[in-house]
Amino acid sequence: AVPSMAVEKLPELERLDFLQEGRNVVLAGNPGTGKTHIATALGIRACQEAHKVLFVTVPRLLTQLRESHSDRTLRQMEMRFENYDLVIRDEFGYVSFDKQVAEMLFTHLSLRAGRKSTIITTAAAAANLSFDRWNELFGDPVLTAALVDRLTHRAHIVNMNGESYRLKQTKEMIEKNS
Repeated sequence: AVPSMAVEKLPELERLDFLQEGRNVVLAGNPGTGKTHIATALGIRACQEAHKVLFVTVPRLLTQLRESHSDRTLRQMEMRFENYDLVIRDEFGYVSFDKQVAEMLFTHLSLRAGRKSTIITTAAAAANLSFDRWNELFGDPVLTAALVDRLTHRAHIVNMNGESYRLKQTKEMIEKNS
């Protein structure tokens, strides 16, 4: 059920060359197409190769950023973040945020740009892999353009549009029980 572009790209991503190259991976598509599953599998593969990996949902990251800012421990959090070989940011674009949090998230994600790899899973860029909707999240076209520029520069962008496996299973269950 994994979209064809992902099936084609998986063997290359599984080699983890993107980690040595400091390249990002953007898994973009509608819900239920395996974005989180693939990101998690790549994270596990990186752990097996003794890489330091962090997995966190973006809503949880936003909470951590707000709390660190309030506690005046934001720089400590950023320093820890920079030490990971791979950071997986799941569910990017599912929740919007205010300007202050948008700026903190931008700074946070920019720390790794061009040096260390980040995997982003997002439905926000699903339509033809257009990142135009991200402006709705950040509320600032300049900030959005800079973030998209940093995240997508030399990135592997994988179109994960396809049929939701969850929806497919639900339909099958309904048909079976009918």
